[in-house]
Amino acid sequence: MRKIIFEQYGGPEVLTYVEEEIPKIKENEILIKVENFSVNYADVKKRTGKKAKGKFPMELGLDVAGVVQKVGGYVKKLNVGDRVVAFPKKGSYSEYVVADENLVFKMPKELSFEQGAAALTVSFLGYILVNKLIEIDKSSFVIVHAASGGVGTTILQLLDLSGIENVIGVTSTKEKFPILKKYGAKYTFTYEEFQEESLKITQNKGVDIVFDSVAGEVTRKSLNCLKEYGKIVQFGNSSGERATFNNTDFHSSCRSIIGFSLGTTRKLRPDYIQSIATEVLELLASGKVKVHIENVLNFDSIIEAHKIIENRNHVGKVLIEF
Repeated sequence: MRKIIFEQYGGPEVLTYVEEEIPKIKENEILIKVENFSVNYADVKKRTGKKAKGKFPMELGLDVAGVVQKVGGYVKKLNVGDRVVAFPKKGSYSEYVVADENLVFKMPKELSFEQGAAALTVSFLGYILVNKLIEIDKSSFVIVHAASGGVGTTILQLLDLSGIENVIGVTSTKEKFPILKKYGAKYTFTYEEFQEESLKITQNKGVDIVFDSVAGEVTRKSLNCLKEYGKIVQFGNSSGERATFNNTDFHSSCRSIIGFSLGTTRKLRPDYIQSIATEVLELLASGKVKVHIENVLNFDSIIEAHKIIENRNHVGKVLIEF
């Protein structure tokens, strides 16, 4: 089988195609022939050495959509031939992947392989952030950073479904504003202006909730426009920057930062991911939540896909197909 690895940190050119044996599975595992996988910004961070370190050669990728080829002896819920989405054990940049049965989900017939691969990470993450991690009052003012990306557009739709009207979508350029409006943002600002403008529309009271996957200066500015008892939900660090706070930024104003990682939760609490799978997949099957797909490229175009993600000019998801 063909797969993609890298043996040093660097630009997209470090990605290398190799031939390997189709992997064997354990009793609780499933072998999947991949039809589509998504390229995520987390892949760029790992490729450039800005994520957790590891031993070379390394693999990339978080999620796949494909067809079950083999099931281990302990697997009861899935069968050979099932159309599935999955979080693989290793990377997803491969013709075949292995996944633990708790992280493989039968795909509703309404979803294509492209839709499944595009939606898996962003829909589970967005659903947990909006519906499970915190409570959001319908009158709340809510900021969504990186609102034009896959997770951002998903969060916008979930907030809209929850009846939350005062949603502020923040992105890098005004050219992306129409997509934010399409998916439910009432207000749209760039990173340069969101702090000042958010204070204006809240009569200087500040916002109630901030969904932040950017970190650094963006988090600092978010705190500057966060009201008393407000919450910053921190679930990423795409800027690669740090933000420094004082204790008084929080205790005296009763504000808080809540952290969440889907990757950590997949590793430590796969049962939790399994427990919400039906709810998430039903939302996708119903069409109430749609994932915007920007590009679908073939497996030989992985370098181009990484350039698109790294340049940050895309909207929604970038997919690879076999």
